[in-house]
Amino acid sequence: MSFHTTAEVVHHFNRAFLDRDTSSLAELIADDCVMEARDPAPDGARYEGRAECLRFCRSLAEERAGRFEPEGVVVTGERATVRWRYRFGDGPADSVRGVSLVLVRDGRIVESLSYGKTTGDIRSPG
Repeated sequence: MSFHTTAEVVHHFNRAFLDRDTSSLAELIADDCVMEARDPAPDGARYEGRAECLRFCRSLAEERAGRFEPEGVVVTGERATVRWRYRFGDGPADSVRGVSLVLVRDGRIVESLSYGKTTGDIRSPG
């Protein structure tokens, strides 16, 4: 299957996580892809290259203890902003919200940088 628009690529990428079906991920991730996860703080893990990004995505999609829920997608040309919630329990406090900034070229994801809201104190320098 071949995807052409940014909206199509992002839709199918999100579906893979919702359905926990990683079979389509290989065709959605570019060879030179770079992904950054929201954890660990402060900068998140960085994955470079198709193989690393694919391993990361598959492990996240197959994780049974949590679930990804997209809340909104805005596409502008090759770029997409995906607002999401990741649930790791059933209670109202058992989730984290975040955003991923996605860049698509030639029908594949070449960059996905994720940022999330955190809990706890943030100390200012000084």
